[in-house]
Amino acid sequence: MTAEQRPRRVTSADVAREAGVSRTTVSYVLNGTPHQKIPDATRQRIMHAVERLGYAPSATARALQSGRSDVVLCLLPDWPIGPAMGTLLETLSTSLAAEGLTLYAHPRAAGRPVSEVWRSLGPAAVVLWDELDDTEVAAMRAAGIAVTVALLSPTTQRQGELLVPQQRTGRVQAEHLAATGRRLIGYAYPEDPRLKGFAEPRLEGVRTACAELGLDAPVVRTLPMDAEAAADAVRAWVAEGVTGVCAYNDDVALAVLAGTRLAGVAVPGDLAVVGVDDIPAAPFASPPLTTVNAEQGVIAQYIAALVIRGLSGKPAPRRPGSDTIHLIRRESA
Repeated sequence: MTAEQRPRRVTSADVAREAGVSRTTVSYVLNGTPHQKIPDATRQRIMHAVERLGYAPSATARALQSGRSDVVLCLLPDWPIGPAMGTLLETLSTSLAAEGLTLYAHPRAAGRPVSEVWRSLGPAAVVLWDELDDTEVAAMRAAGIAVTVALLSPTTQRQGELLVPQQRTGRVQAEHLAATGRRLIGYAYPEDPRLKGFAEPRLEGVRTACAELGLDAPVVRTLPMDAEAAADAVRAWVAEGVTGVCAYNDDVALAVLAGTRLAGVAVPGDLAVVGVDDIPAAPFASPPLTTVNAEQGVIAQYIAALVIRGLSGKPAPRRPGSDTIHLIRRESA
């Protein structure tokens, strides 16, 4: 489609012509400007014109009028978007909308330069999972973006807001297996390298729990999402004396369960399995999957509060505590 063929955006000037009033009057009505004596009939004529033309003010125009953008840019990493991330984004969008803010989620994997994205949107805040370099962050600050939240940043300069909950998730897995008598624990690491940001802190939590409980370090294996490959991993774990496995998430845990069936290993008798996320399929696994629920809705509300408080100059809210991360015990462990 050429520029000439592309439909033209309806502007406030179009609304003014349709309603037979000035653009200033349109602006007063649409922005609810106080102390303006505009007849009700004129207001109704303008609103009818807005509806007929399908007019919507641009984000840039709203920012110029209000002095602040209402957009929160969420830079999605190159991850698969599963049920847990879907819940988080849905709750985050709703929580921000309640404060008059609009979430704009943009996948970094799309290839468009990050600087081009935020410069075109002019957001009030940027939320990201993985790290941006210091030059990019400094440019955002200089452009007036008041808040940048790095959720899985391992640097001391911008401490990741969600690293601690991820580590706690791994701890809960390992502590449960240890409490049921499992003395050597395996960790099923995801094959997809894009998941490293979550996988590493979860594994670190498992390692820390094992060390504190006097157990050997976990036996880590990267697990492809393939039943035969999972069966090979299961056989190797059992041969080494592993009696319980912490899986990166429920999807990986389901692959482990598929591997146990092919390998003829009984669950939980020979090998207990614990996942993360409590996806809808978890209760229907064979056997039903024990998992750790990290309450993505609570985490999303926390992220929203970080943004909202940051924009208003208030201190950051308290991080979600360990009470938001709990075990859902079923038959697999």
